[in-house]
Amino acid sequence: MEEFRKLYEEVYPDLYRMAYYYLGSAADAEDAVQDTALAAWKHFGGLKRKESFRAWIFQILVNICRKTLRGRGRHSSVSAAPAEEWQPASTPETNLAERLEILELLSILEEEERVIVLLSVFGGYKGVEIAGLLNRRHSTIRSRYRRALKKLERELQKKELQEKSRIQKEESI
Repeated sequence: MEEFRKLYEEVYPDLYRMAYYYLGSAADAEDAVQDTALAAWKHFGGLKRKESFRAWIFQILVNICRKTLRGRGRHSSVSAAPAEEWQPASTPETNLAERLEILELLSILEEEERVIVLLSVFGGYKGVEIAGLLNRRHSTIRSRYRRALKKLERELQKKELQEKSRIQKEESI
């Protein structure tokens, strides 16, 4: 029990952040992380290598998040959560506007692209590890990761242009 608790406490903030950005709702993220913890606890005795705990529990979380989205009938859209829903103590430096912008940006990605980006950013996984988690070839993960980053970059550039245009209009008034 103590070993599981220590391992879980180390990964909890990353699990929560990933679930939040995957599902777009603090309540859904909390439920997904709780379901993940319960499933992991039930099968912890069967985990042969405790060094694999992080990858193993993230795989459980990804499966639970996918199941949650299927249950909602939402396979690829992420909605911005209301301000009062976001309460992770682990990320006080991120303000609401930034969180909502991240959610909006992630919503342009396909589900698998979003999972890959989230595992890389919040899980700290490398392409080979993500390939193992998702049962995909490393080359597939690499190309989808690059494609996702290009989509995000294009969207950010588009937003910057819109913001510059808005500022110019305000200054000309």
